[in-house]
Amino acid sequence: MPRRSTLSIATFNVNGIRSRLPHLITWLREEKPDIACLQELKSVDQGFPRSDLEAEGYHARWVGQASWNGVAVLVRGEESSEVRRVLPGDPSDSHARYLEVDALGLRVVCIYLPNGNPQPGPKFDYKLKWFDRFNRHAKKLFALDTPVVMAGDYNVVPTDFDIYNPRSWLKDALLQPESRERYAKLLKMGWVDAIRELYPEEQIYTFWDYFRQHWERDAGLRIDHLLLNEAAAKRLKEGGVDRWVRGLPKPSDHAPTWVKLKHVAMAKKPAKKSAK
Repeated sequence: MPRRSTLSIATFNVNGIRSRLPHLITWLREEKPDIACLQELKSVDQGFPRSDLEAEGYHARWVGQASWNGVAVLVRGEESSEVRRVLPGDPSDSHARYLEVDALGLRVVCIYLPNGNPQPGPKFDYKLKWFDRFNRHAKKLFALDTPVVMAGDYNVVPTDFDIYNPRSWLKDALLQPESRERYAKLLKMGWVDAIRELYPEEQIYTFWDYFRQHWERDAGLRIDHLLLNEAAAKRLKEGGVDRWVRGLPKPSDHAPTWVKLKHVAMAKKPAKKSAK
C-alpha cells in the first residue's frame, strides 16, 4: 500500500448489503476510503460478502443479523483488530448494532443506533436506553489518548438546521427532544461533530427517504455522523458527503459521509536482539 498522508474514514448505511453490493463496490472503487463503517447489513454472518470485498482490497469485520440491523468495518489493505462487538451494559440485547476495532492507528466505533419509531412506545424506550448505554461507554472512549472516531447512523437529527423542514417530522423519533438531548450530551463531553465543525453554516444532508420525491427536491436530513475525540479532532482536515451514490438506480436512502484525518504513522517497535 502507498504511504498515507491522510486517512479517510467513512460511514454508509447500505440498507441491505447483498442488494446494494454493486453500489458499495462502485463507491469503494471510486472513493477508496481507508476505513468504511457500514450499517443495516440485513444479513446473517454467513451471508456477508467477504470474498467480494477482499477482491477490492478490503479486510472486513462484521456483526450480522437476519433481515435487520448489522454493522461492519472495512479497512483498505490492512487487517483491523476487534475490540468488542457488543455495546456494554445489557447482556440481553441481541441486536447487531455495535462494532469497535483498532485500525490504522485509530480506535473506530461503528454504530447503528435504534430508529425508535413509532414513538411513544417500546421501540422509542429501547432507543433511549441504548443511547444512554452508548453515552456511558463513549465517555470512557473519549478519555483515550488514541484518536477515536465514532461513526454511524445515529438516527438523530441534531437540530432543526439539519433537516429540510422539521414541521413534517415533529412526531418522528429522530427529532424528539429526548433523542437530541442525548446527542447533545456527547458534544458536551467534548466529542466533535466533524461535519458540522467543517461546515458550521451549511445545510448538509446524508439521508433522503424514498417518498414524495425527497431526493429530487433535496429534502434531506443529517443523521449519519462522525464524532471525534480530542486526539482525532486535532487531525481533522476535510469532510463531506458522497451524494452521487444516492443518485444511483435503486440506491440506499443514505449517502456515504466521510472525513479525512492527518495520518501519523505508528512507530515500529524495535526488533528484539537475538540471544548470543
